[in-house]
Amino acid sequence: MLSIEQQFPTISGYSINPMTIFGIPKNHIMKTNLRVRFLGVFFVLLLGAWSANARFSSSKAADSTSFNQFKGSILDSKTRNELVYASISVLGTSISTISNSEGKFAIKVPKDNQNASLVISFLGYKNKVVSINELKAEKNILYLEPSNTVLEEVVVNSRDAKTVFLGVLNNRLQNYGDDPLAMTGFYRETIKKRRTYVSLSESIVKIQKEPFTDGSQDLIDLFKGRKNTDYTKLDTVNFKLQGGPFSALYIDLVKYPSNIFSEDAFELYDFNLEEVTQINGKQVLVLAFKQKSAYDFPLYYGKLFIDAKSLAVVSASFALNVEDKVKAGRLFTRKKPLGLDVFPTEVRYQINYREQNGKWIYAYSRADLTFKLNWDKRIFNTVYTTTVEMAVTDWKKSDKKEPGSTQKLNSNVIMSDKVSSLSDPDFWGAYNIIEPEKSIETAIRKIQKKALVEGLRE
Repeated sequence: MLSIEQQFPTISGYSINPMTIFGIPKNHIMKTNLRVRFLGVFFVLLLGAWSANARFSSSKAADSTSFNQFKGSILDSKTRNELVYASISVLGTSISTISNSEGKFAIKVPKDNQNASLVISFLGYKNKVVSINELKAEKNILYLEPSNTVLEEVVVNSRDAKTVFLGVLNNRLQNYGDDPLAMTGFYRETIKKRRTYVSLSESIVKIQKEPFTDGSQDLIDLFKGRKNTDYTKLDTVNFKLQGGPFSALYIDLVKYPSNIFSEDAFELYDFNLEEVTQINGKQVLVLAFKQKSAYDFPLYYGKLFIDAKSLAVVSASFALNVEDKVKAGRLFTRKKPLGLDVFPTEVRYQINYREQNGKWIYAYSRADLTFKLNWDKRIFNTVYTTTVEMAVTDWKKSDKKEPGSTQKLNSNVIMSDKVSSLSDPDFWGAYNIIEPEKSIETAIRKIQKKALVEGLRE
């Protein structure tokens, strides 16, 4: 469901839906009875030059005297490889963050919690507990030890893939609870044209996470945010990303079960149990899936990581089959300008949950999508890559009152239209964020330098 927005009535646009998790084309729905939900990340592509106006700004949340910040890397103790998307939390609190795609992290700890410890968790590794008093402000290197997996024959032999999958469905209420949660999250979205960032938006959001049993959509309020979009680097087609933080929330396979958790999924996919791994000494089953060979339209393949005892999904990673680029393009494109072909070359998703007090809670999600644009009568094509990610950095049980922040968002929001320019290096105050990768850090420094020069000129 690409939604194409027209800048001028005489110019037709086109839209792309890059997040159809376990989705199928409409003409196949009646054949399978599978409930399909098209998730809410959309590209809005505009023809011609365009510039955005900032509509939202916010003052700093807190001064730096109320917290201490610690930065470092999470590495494998044997290989020294970086561990990406590892969970970092303050023991005894709900304060948390996650390592980035380079294994780097940054966490801000209130000074009232300086005598506490950090807990670092990663699938396939033992948890590591580190006293905060032992940490330096910068360049901490924390090594995790791989778990020595002991294969319990009673677990593997007594469960086949279908039994495990149905157990996941039946145990959702027990594993995830049914309380509304008030969450603070950090959301980031980027758009690159080839290797150059053309858009970067970051936001602190307040999330009202509704119980999955009542079917209500989660609510999001924008607390503060910043952005930079350089449309001078775009030539013919300008990208804007529609959906914002909702696009990250819709990857939550527990909250939105129709995306995958249906018994009809066995009509479309082959499931099989693969290797067994661990997280903090707990056995984790790996349930792999891929589309049946009888179906020639693009579906998904990937793995669900399932706690062997409770049958809770603790993590999932999956991707769209884009081998047939024509059919994959049709899945994403509803209408488009004449002479332009759009198709995905890579579509990948990640969802992580965190356990606390015996319940699993949505912790992090990410989507990485690459699209190629081919114009008739042009030698070269254009490649765009977008990433959306969101990490929950704090949470508590909610009385279901709305967060009451500055600006309520809807599922069609375009974040680059809602937030202010990216210029203040201390913008986030005491709020935890996902440590940016080196390429994003470089982009931020260039933007801040440009903003400083322009400010001096004024």
